[in-house]
Amino acid sequence: MADALCAVLGCEHPIIQGGLAYVGNGLLAGAVSAAGAFGQIGSAGRSPESLSDEIEIAKERANGKSFGVNLPISEHRDIEDYAAVIERKAVDLRAVSLSAGNPRPYIARFQACGLKVIVVASTAEQAIKAATAGADVIVAEGYEAGGHNGPAEITTMVLVPQVARAVSVPVAAAGGIANGAGIAAAFMLGAQGVQMGTRFVATTECVAHARYKEMLMRAGAADTCVMERSLGRVTRVLKTPFVQHIMELEETKPGFAELAPYIRGERNRLAAVDGEIGEGWLNCGQGVGLIHEIMPASELISRLMTEARTAVREGMGALGP
Repeated sequence: MADALCAVLGCEHPIIQGGLAYVGNGLLAGAVSAAGAFGQIGSAGRSPESLSDEIEIAKERANGKSFGVNLPISEHRDIEDYAAVIERKAVDLRAVSLSAGNPRPYIARFQACGLKVIVVASTAEQAIKAATAGADVIVAEGYEAGGHNGPAEITTMVLVPQVARAVSVPVAAAGGIANGAGIAAAFMLGAQGVQMGTRFVATTECVAHARYKEMLMRAGAADTCVMERSLGRVTRVLKTPFVQHIMELEETKPGFAELAPYIRGERNRLAAVDGEIGEGWLNCGQGVGLIHEIMPASELISRLMTEARTAVREGMGALGP
């Protein structure tokens, strides 16, 4: 089953690294791809010029392996500038993943540059629309995932089989997956691979601050929460005093203007990259409870695949003849 996803993305292992915004840079994407999975550079939180630079870094680090760029549509006011970078750098990329917005205006456009297009969907209806519009891969992301999620709040366990039945293109499961057993489970649900975000933050190549990584290793699944619900949005983050203040503020039903100083992307950068935990928030999925150590991306991917194969064998054996 993994062959379908790997063939589209030009990778050896059916693991996609999530975009990860500020901490998803070229160094991490290149390391993930060099290890046989599919690395991605996050465009959120960086300038078009910086995105171009990170693509060059990933190209150098990937050792000829395929990698891509994540483009969260609604996160960019000047999205045309980012699209132009992707088009200009298309020869160096394998794919672009589209999230947080309507992907249909961009699918054929990026495919015309020779790129494969991955679309992140949080409902089966979204997946069907994306596949009908020509998407090459669907990432079915449950609301266990860190960062921005769909307002329907459908869990990965429920979402993935619905999407797998609804579309004919390869499906990658996402949300709460942080070990090989989760990868095996994704296959049992009908997916052809997975996308993982939080787990890749806890790698040596990730630019995330040491405080962020240490907090991930100490946290359990109950240590995440969803903020921005008062604005009709779902953003899963790590529980911290800063986030608690946001949650208390949201209870007063504030408007966007009142919340904006606390939820803007710069606050994420302050905490995730600069380590100013008291000044910002940290994206974090519920799979954090399965993260216990920091390791190089290559070692992580090797371990994940070994765990996944073992879990599949043991799971099938448990069902009997």
